[in-house]
Amino acid sequence: MLLRSFTCRRKALQIYFLHARLFGHGTNALCCSSTHQARFFPPSDKVMLLPGTFKNKVAFITGGGTGLGKSMTATLSALGAECVIASRKLDVLKQTAEEISHQTCNKCLQIWFCVLQVYAVQCDVRNPASVKAAVDYVVDHVGLPDVVINNAAGNFISPSENLSTNAWKTITDIVLNGTANVTLDIGKRLINADKGAAFLAITTIYAESGSGFVAPSASAKAGVEALCKFCELNHIRSLAAEWGRYGMRFNVIQPGPIKTKGAFSRLDPTGMFEKSMIERIPVGRLGTPGEIANLAAYLCSDYASWVSGAIIRMDGGEYVSMAGEFNGLKMVTKEEWATMEAMIRSTKGS
Repeated sequence: MLLRSFTCRRKALQIYFLHARLFGHGTNALCCSSTHQARFFPPSDKVMLLPGTFKNKVAFITGGGTGLGKSMTATLSALGAECVIASRKLDVLKQTAEEISHQTCNKCLQIWFCVLQVYAVQCDVRNPASVKAAVDYVVDHVGLPDVVINNAAGNFISPSENLSTNAWKTITDIVLNGTANVTLDIGKRLINADKGAAFLAITTIYAESGSGFVAPSASAKAGVEALCKFCELNHIRSLAAEWGRYGMRFNVIQPGPIKTKGAFSRLDPTGMFEKSMIERIPVGRLGTPGEIANLAAYLCSDYASWVSGAIIRMDGGEYVSMAGEFNGLKMVTKEEWATMEAMIRSTKGS
């Protein structure tokens, strides 16, 4: 019996340390090109935090069946959390839950002396009644969550003049109202139970700047950030400022472009924009789900207990590259610089 228990725990640790190679943090970034400077910035998808970081903690992740949500769930599960993933597609959720449970040995092995498992619950975040039922499920099966990740999203590219009112409503209901529904339902229960938690929202870099052709998403993501960060607007204090007294933290990750099948099928269906995306990123490559998952795990962990109201941009420098008035000059050759410098030097007067 002791030998079997030791063998199980050894296998679990082997799977943990090989987690990135065996499982790839959920939906792998698809094969993509990169620029010459990308060799200086290779992605590291290995789980960053120590085993057991989320021992005895419960994590609730919306949009957890695919993409970044699946990646974050895999990482938290590998770190010892009992995870509950939610979305509208129960069949996808069940497949992901089974896959992660199997890969991290959480389903059948006793790791850290408790049986861990990834649970799946159907939930339409647009519907407060559906959210309530999903959270009831979480509480009944594993207890109130210690970690809440609002990751459910909807997006597609379209000229704004082609948008219907229903298209606009669908995106804003999922992204903004869905985040509010989940946060308010769980937050009120946590307050009544005198229990703290870490909340994390996944937005995008254009939530801050705005962007054409994704207006519903840009507007809704900006609203999510206003909900989470520490500002005061029209006398309504947002939650990082207001609910810190109840033991809750609120942070945001703004990912740059990360190539996952679901996202890019709606944002770059022909693949014609990927090269231009990479060219404007100073690091010279797209991000990976594992990189976002590691940052998410840190922000939701006790290591980040003094981080609240933060919006962390993780985009390989894309935002600042696009924002600078003269950043396009990086395309100028040495010969062209020499010519321009001579012209500048020959200029007299002010």
